[in-house]
Amino acid sequence: MKTARSTALLLLLSQLFLHVDATLVSKAGQVAVIPTWDLQSTAVVGNDLGKLSRDRLDTESWYHAPVSKCTLIGCLIEAKVYNETELFFSDNLRKLDENKFLVPWIYRSEFTLQPTPGQHFFLQTNGISSRADIYLNGKKVANSSEQAGSYVGRRYDITDIVRTENVLAIKVYPTDYYRDLALGWVDWNPWPTDNGTGVWRDVEIKQTGPVVLDPLRVVPYLGAPLTLPVKVSLRARLHNLEDRAITIEAVAQVALESGGTKYTRRQLITIPPKSSLDIFFEEFIENPQIWWPRQWGDQPLYIANLTIQTIDGNISDHASATFGLRSVTRQLNAHNDTIFFVNNRPFQVIGAGYTPNMFLRFDPAKWETELRYALDLGLNTIRLEGKNEHPELYNIADRLGMMLLAGWECCDKWEAWDYNPDLAVSPTPVWTDEDYAIAHESMFHETLMMQAHPSVLGFLIGSDYWPDERATSLYLEAARKADFQLPVIGAASKRGFSMQTGPSGMRMDGPYDWVPPNYWTTPDTLGTAAGFASELSAGVGTPGSLSSLEQFLTADDMDDLWRQPNKSLFHMSRAGSPFDTREIYNAALWARWGAPTSLDDYLMKAQLMDYEATRAQFEAFRAHWGDGRVLAQGSKGPATGMIYWMLNNAWPGLHWSLWDYYMRPGGSYFGAKVAGREEHVAFSYATKDVWAMNRALEVPIGQEKRRIEVSVLGVDGKEMFKGTSVFTTKPNWSGRVESLREVLGKVNDTVFLRLILTDEKGKTLSRNIYWLAPEIDVLDWEQSDWYFTPVTKYADFTALNKLEPADITIDAVVDGDGVFVTVENHAMVPAFFIKFDLVDEHGRDVLPLTWDENYVTLWPKEKLTLRAGVVQGRKWEPVQLKAVGKNTEKTIRLKRK
Repeated sequence: MKTARSTALLLLLSQLFLHVDATLVSKAGQVAVIPTWDLQSTAVVGNDLGKLSRDRLDTESWYHAPVSKCTLIGCLIEAKVYNETELFFSDNLRKLDENKFLVPWIYRSEFTLQPTPGQHFFLQTNGISSRADIYLNGKKVANSSEQAGSYVGRRYDITDIVRTENVLAIKVYPTDYYRDLALGWVDWNPWPTDNGTGVWRDVEIKQTGPVVLDPLRVVPYLGAPLTLPVKVSLRARLHNLEDRAITIEAVAQVALESGGTKYTRRQLITIPPKSSLDIFFEEFIENPQIWWPRQWGDQPLYIANLTIQTIDGNISDHASATFGLRSVTRQLNAHNDTIFFVNNRPFQVIGAGYTPNMFLRFDPAKWETELRYALDLGLNTIRLEGKNEHPELYNIADRLGMMLLAGWECCDKWEAWDYNPDLAVSPTPVWTDEDYAIAHESMFHETLMMQAHPSVLGFLIGSDYWPDERATSLYLEAARKADFQLPVIGAASKRGFSMQTGPSGMRMDGPYDWVPPNYWTTPDTLGTAAGFASELSAGVGTPGSLSSLEQFLTADDMDDLWRQPNKSLFHMSRAGSPFDTREIYNAALWARWGAPTSLDDYLMKAQLMDYEATRAQFEAFRAHWGDGRVLAQGSKGPATGMIYWMLNNAWPGLHWSLWDYYMRPGGSYFGAKVAGREEHVAFSYATKDVWAMNRALEVPIGQEKRRIEVSVLGVDGKEMFKGTSVFTTKPNWSGRVESLREVLGKVNDTVFLRLILTDEKGKTLSRNIYWLAPEIDVLDWEQSDWYFTPVTKYADFTALNKLEPADITIDAVVDGDGVFVTVENHAMVPAFFIKFDLVDEHGRDVLPLTWDENYVTLWPKEKLTLRAGVVQGRKWEPVQLKAVGKNTEKTIRLKRK
């Protein structure tokens, strides 16, 4: 009996503790996220939300998603109904039942509150795609006309509905990219079968006293010089929820996140009954700590807090924001091109276009890895075209120093203007009054969410086409209301503009498919690196490892890569787009390198193509920067910015990425990384010039001298030329420093070119190796399309298929969170294009990780030491190093220090 009584008591106590833990919010000023969802199709449970949002409902047969936010398919993955790896394998995604997602679904959650007199409760949405009815405890909170738009966030007063035990039910309606202002995919990849329908951002419960705060807005005003005290304005709107006047004390505080001086201000305010007013604080921060993009400095962050308490000392509400002290402005230069300035310094945007997971899965750890990869490449900006993600991404970018260029997407409802010719081929109706209202609310919610983040560079309210005057006015009004102090740009193209925004100063001329490396530096052509190019690339991004391909392709799929060069492939773009085959890319590979003899041979040649293509594009735009304000290249003006298409993939794809879906860097990654060094020296395929570039903000006086060593080597290893030159570098600058036209004009064979940049102390700043054919690719500029320029004659690299074998030795030592690899070429010929991979005891690739460089080429008798580093917070268990090059291969076991 004693044991039974003890067991019963323990059970009772555990239930009490569980009950306490399940209370979402328990005091004023708290906000909590609905933590999990049960979900089911209305085809199964019906549409009676009044019934479905009451307690004592048996949901045993429902799907149970243990996450706070997920699209329908994302939820079903979390509920173990689907497996993402299986969905992405081969063409399995095609086999999902589309009809299953053509009806509304119900998201349902139960939670506990502690309602008491004088306390108020709100339900806050942040993103539901694309429309929803919301019921709580059998009562309607909102209908699908109020909660409409994937980016619309609203706050609903539920004080009169809440009770101790609560049931929330949300009916989400199927999303239509052509009719809803949602998160579409254009031709980036196949569309998810559910079209992203669902509660994709957090739904929150907020508790307050008699006065509620809108989100806190923080506006810093930086002058010049930046060392002057910085004025910071804290702003918020207050709402008196009672039928009586209320006097409150507002306490505002600003301090560095890392500690130090706390700036505190107080105000006594009386708010009339059922009314609202704005509250405003100003503070001057002495000795300000300035936030910089990672390439230029540190990322100190401040925290602002605003607390509202009644005169009896009880807290009514609280709001906070983390922010940085930095300024961003934008100008049009003499060539009508956009140039950004960060903290008053001209800022050349070197970035790439981001995509989230196809099912919009919430994964901050992966986002941090992706941003760290981007920084490792030397990128300073990521463009979010209609994929503005979650606040957590902006938090990560703030701390890492990556700029984010947000905005709306192209090619669906967001650009349904009567002057958009794409409407003639898509079932997209032009905007209605409701669409304008949704767009206004979407802009307000997004800019309010972004406005304090120092990582945000600006907002593009159009992509391929600019919004009409009515939409532009609403967008700008919403941004002003949110105190969004950053540039709002009309479009990412030069096809037209609103008089309210003026010209965008950005161009969108392509390409998106393969072009040769001389495309980017051929003077006075469509391809010349100049101006601000908002999305373009040679369309590369072939996964560089068989272990990646095996995760999403069958043996037959992999055979198609090299046996069926013109076949439509499911893991390319959406079916029917110009990018669902590798035909253009493969035509170049076959012509330049010879027909592949195996899948391994195809992958090696593809990595050579990808490395060469990305390096050429990034080098060209960096080389043609000048100092951003003066003419740097011909009559087209300086290259003020470039967004590479793309950064990553929404699923395991075969193109348009700098690393693959499994975070394996390939040739495209390391080609971009070479070009992204702070100081670099590069070769122009088209003009045979050598360019130097320096991204640093300062060069110490007396340390400006630089030396370039130039070496040309035949495929037989014989040196054909060696020389040096000296120049003076400058901060935030690029310029032509040497010509190799005469040297290379005497060469009629395939050769290797090595450029080594050193400072005056002999420290190597950049090492860069090219393989050059006797003749460069010939482009037919007159036949250029929006996505590529045809090649009438290809460069011939087939001589490199016959290189003599190289003899290399490797020593690799694990030291803490890194592996130091020393490789030496003992042969008389170059060891060409060696790829290094770390593997664990099971033979699996160790990922994610970064390398100083990879796919390296060594001169005869040359020794090189590289470091591979684990990405922060990741498990690290490498045991072997595999090295595979065009003419060498070796596997060794790692040593431990």
